[in-house]
This record gives sequence, C-alpha cells and structure tokens, in this order.
Amino acid sequence: MEIERSVQRAIPEGDANGQSKSVSQAQAHSRPKPGILQRLEHAWNQLRLPAKLLALTAAFVLMAEALIFLPSIANYRVSWLQERLTAAQLASLASEAFPGGQVPSALRADLLRTAQVRAIASRREGERRLVLPAESPLTIDYVYYLRREPTGFWDGLSLKLEHIGDAVATMLTRTDRTIRVVGHTNPETTDLIEIVIPEAPLKAAMNRYAFNILLLSIITSAVTASVVYLALNWLFVKPLTRLTGNMLRFSEDPEDASRIMPVSDRQDEIGIAERELASMQKQLTSLLAQKSRLAQLGLAVSKINHDLRNMLANAQLISDRLVDIPDPTVQRFVPKLIASLDRAISFCNSSLQFGRVAEEAPRRELMLLKPLVDEVAESQGLPREGLIAFGADMEPSLRIDADHEHLFRVLNNLLRNAIQSLESVEGKSDGEIRVAARREGRKVTIDVTDNGPGVPAKARENLFKAFHGSTKKGGTGLGLVIASELVQAHGGTLSLIDNGEGAHFRIELPDRAV
Repeated sequence: MEIERSVQRAIPEGDANGQSKSVSQAQAHSRPKPGILQRLEHAWNQLRLPAKLLALTAAFVLMAEALIFLPSIANYRVSWLQERLTAAQLASLASEAFPGGQVPSALRADLLRTAQVRAIASRREGERRLVLPAESPLTIDYVYYLRREPTGFWDGLSLKLEHIGDAVATMLTRTDRTIRVVGHTNPETTDLIEIVIPEAPLKAAMNRYAFNILLLSIITSAVTASVVYLALNWLFVKPLTRLTGNMLRFSEDPEDASRIMPVSDRQDEIGIAERELASMQKQLTSLLAQKSRLAQLGLAVSKINHDLRNMLANAQLISDRLVDIPDPTVQRFVPKLIASLDRAISFCNSSLQFGRVAEEAPRRELMLLKPLVDEVAESQGLPREGLIAFGADMEPSLRIDADHEHLFRVLNNLLRNAIQSLESVEGKSDGEIRVAARREGRKVTIDVTDNGPGVPAKARENLFKAFHGSTKKGGTGLGLVIASELVQAHGGTLSLIDNGEGAHFRIELPDRAV
C-alpha cells in the first residue's frame, strides 16, 4: 500500500497556482499588438515567390523535426530511467548474497554509486523491502511510475503524451530535486523496484542528448529544406518566373512577335500554361497587327472618300442632263442610273461608319417586301438569261418592318455573293437564285438560296468575321459582316443554314416592339 501511495504524484498547490499565473502572464505578453498582423501580412506580400517558398519549406521542415524531437527526448528519458532501474535490480540481487541482506556499509556505498542511485527498495509477492537504504535522510520531491507498455492504441498514445510532458517538465524545472522512480523488474511479473535518485544527472544527460538531436535536426532541416527548395524551384518557381517575366516583357510591346512566349516540351500544367499563353499572345499580336492595318486603311479610305464623292457628284450632274434626251431607251435607264449614283454617294458618306464600329441607326418603316427584292435583283442584273434564273417566292402583300436602305444592302450583299458563287463554277448554265419570305406572327423570315457549290467548310468557321470569312480569292470578307451588323441593328439574326446543297442564308427580322 505504501508503494501504491508513493506512486501517486503530489504537486504542491502553490506550484500549480504559480504555474497557472506564469502561463497567464506569458499569454498576455504573447498577444500581438494592434497592427502587428497587418504589418506581417504586408511584409509577407512584399516577398518574392522564391523567398516565400524558402521560408515555408524551412518552417514546415522545422515543424516536422519538432514533432520528432519531443518524442525522442521522452524516449531517451524513459531509457535512462530504465537503465537505472536495471542497475538497481542488479545491486538488489547482489545484496541478497549476504546472510539476512546485511550489506557492509562500504559495499553498500559502492553498489549505490555503481547504480547511480541513493536508495533501493523492492516489492515481491506483495512484500516491500528496503534493499539498500540511503546513507542520510532524503526528501522526495516527485514520484515517477514507469508503467508497462499498453496493448491498446489510445492507451499507448496517452502514455506517449504523458512521457513527453514528463520530459518537458524535467528540462524546465530546477536541478536540485530528488525523485523516486518505480518500475517493474520483469515484464512478466508484478514485482516492483523503487529507486531514489537526484534529478540533476538525468537533466544533464537529457540536455546533452537534446543538444545533439537539435544539432542533427538543424543539419537535417537545412539539407532537406535545401533539397526541397531546389526541387520546387526547378519544377515550379523558375517556370513561373519565366512566365511572369515573359508577360511583363510582352506587355511592353505586344506587336513584337519576337516577345511571344517560347514553348517547352513539358506536358504538365506548366507546359499547358506556356502553350496557352503563347497561343493567346500570337492571337493578340495578329489582332493588333490587323487593327493597325485597318487603321491605316481607314485613313486611306477617308482621304479617297472626298475625291470619290466629287467624282460621283460630277457623274450625277452629267446623268441629270440625260433626262432631256427623248430616246426611250435612255429614258428607261436614266432613273435607275440616277438612283444608283444617289445610292453610291450616300454609301460614300457613310462608308467610314464601319471603321467607327457603328452603323447608322435604322429608320424603320412598314413597307412591301417584294418590290424591294425586285429592285435588288434588277440592280444585280437578275435574271440572266441562259445563265442564272431568279425567283421571288412571297405574297405581294407581305410587309416588313425595316430600314429600306439597310435591307437593300443586306439583300444586295447576299445576292452578289450568290452570283459570284455560281459564276465560279465553270460551264454552269442552270444556276438559280431564289428569295423566299413568310411572316410568322410578329417576325418575317427571308431565305436566300442558290444551287451553287455552297460555302466551303474552312470559310464557315469565320463566316461573319471581318477579313476572315471570304469565300473567293481576293475577297475581304466584309460583305457578310456588314450584312450581319445591319440585321442585328434591327434586332434580328443572319445565319447560314446547312442544307447539304448550295448556300442557304436566313434572315429573321422581328417587328418593332409596341
């Protein structure tokens, strides 16, 4: 019962209160002052990526070493105490060789000194015996009980944490304590051995071991952090730095094709990022070059526009004089010639609107559609006897809510494209163009079809993109772009219908909202 009572730890209440007080003071001092976190965050944000990587790698490796350091110290302490218990057990067996256990004082001192203990007691079969008493009275400051290794996981974890706490307490407390250690003499028996020892040799041995472990941990951490840093720097940081540097260099002059990101043969996410960045830079460089050429073209067109309008104005004055000629053929074609010249002059006046990325707002009116279609066909010389037939399939009374000039330009572009498509087929004499229209509620659908070769697959991808969707050699690809913009200005759509034969364009124009 005495051994069982001695196993219980007795920590003075005053020490516990003092410890709690010191912990509270430490927590109070450790609280960050207002603004410290913000300053630390600002300093962290100012670091470059390599510095952040190095700091995080060192911190994580040191954390891992700390998790290894504490269990190592705890295991060393248990091993050291276990060695003392083993030495005490041997001294106890040596003392039993004397009759009655009466060991001479000189030999007793040698045995205690050899075992590095001050007193030894044992308990066998429930009987406690003082084997080697101390040479002088001792005061026990603390009692440690070295329990056997538990079989359960949670009990083992609890024991490990207990050993770690005891090890930390041993290294942090004063060095003049006297402790009593109780342990089993044999894992298979219930016999116990007790020793009384000064704690100073244990603490000194733990300090030496801790220093060696700390030194080894620092060396291991430095080597591991360096290897990890170099590996991550090679795998991620350098490629990211190269990407960042290229983006900054490219942003200084996006039109310089030599600044486009060079692509490596990596197949991971870095390689994908390099290829995507290079692709975007190529597209941007091409787009900027195209914009530059468009700006130069617009400047040239603006200079030509003035002279062209003067030429058309002179032609208009001359055509006005043709009205006075009584020839029936002249009188038949003069109104059409004058209308064409008026339309050409109006078109020159608004030709720069495409460069301003805006068309004039449509002036919509409810008008008959068939006369407009016939006017467009006549302006294109349709039908052409023996070459291209033309048909307009719609009710004569069908009305459409649209701008007359805008819709004329849209249909004119579509019919001109159809004529060019049919003329591109050598020897074709059965060409046909049809314009069909119908009303569906508050929407009019117009279908323009031909029996030509159709729209090539390559042209379909960029059909409504300026300078990309041309289907003929030397074309600019602006006709369908302008037509699409004019239709969209009415709130409608212009689309290509895939019917497997020829070309089929559909215009859908809704009426104005009431």
